Amino acid sequence: MADVTVQDGLAEIKHIIGVASGKGGVGKSTTAVNLALALAANGAKVGILDADIYGPSVPMMLGLPDGTRPQVEEEKYFLPVPAHGIVSMSMGYLVTEQTPMVWRGPMATGALMQMLNQTRWGALDYLVVDMPPGTGDIQLTLAQKASMAGAVIVTTPQDIALLDARKAIEMFGKVKIPVLGIVENMAIHRCSQCGHEEPIFGEGGGQRVAAQYHTEVLGSLPLDRLIREQVDGGRPSVIAEPEGSVAQRYGEIAARIAVILAGIDRSSGPQITIE
Repeated sequence: MADVTVQDGLAEIKHIIGVASGKGGVGKSTTAVNLALALAANGAKVGILDADIYGPSVPMMLGLPDGTRPQVEEEKYFLPVPAHGIVSMSMGYLVTEQTPMVWRGPMATGALMQMLNQTRWGALDYLVVDMPPGTGDIQLTLAQKASMAGAVIVTTPQDIALLDARKAIEMFGKVKIPVLGIVENMAIHRCSQCGHEEPIFGEGGGQRVAAQYHTEVLGSLPLDRLIREQVDGGRPSVIAEPEGSVAQRYGEIAARIAVILAGIDRSSGPQITIE
């Protein structure tokens, strides 16, 4: 991994984890928030950076009202906003819900790097970065300058989503960031009336992509209306139903990521092959 300058705000962070997808609409932000909360539930100190400059959603998902603002120290540093036992930073704290972000790429990238480097995160075991969908300038800048320990790719089983997931994996391979694994959302739909289960978006896609890129499926989540309702209501599944089956799945994914990161020798470079 290329050397980067460690800014003051990042100096005490042990692992930066990027949560990414090649396209929108696959539940990436929901995964990132629940993953951060699941890591914290296991006793870790966790922060989350909402890197989607144009469509920040983390404040709402954490139940923070419009108008929430971070405190500022020394007229230069942001203090991350606490919620549910983790700390967070988002462009959503700096603009209103009615303010469109009409910025060109360099402006958005510069704002994101300021949030990353000028936030006093403090001592964290993990900083989860909810990356914007796609593989553009913002994603590349983050991958190159955030000194990520690894990336988690979020997808659904359908072929078009898997195509874009491959692009995200390829991007991380080019910038030498190890892919920790794949999270497959909306894998199974269970009928609320009869209990019948059906893979309406296809099945086995995540496993095929994982095998192709020598990584693993960290876990699968069902297509469940309750997951959406809970995160929209500001109480993600890990908080709303900590003993529920969905929270358990997020907990298993978080535990697996912690094990993988503990076993990575960061001096030896990424363990990923791009075919």
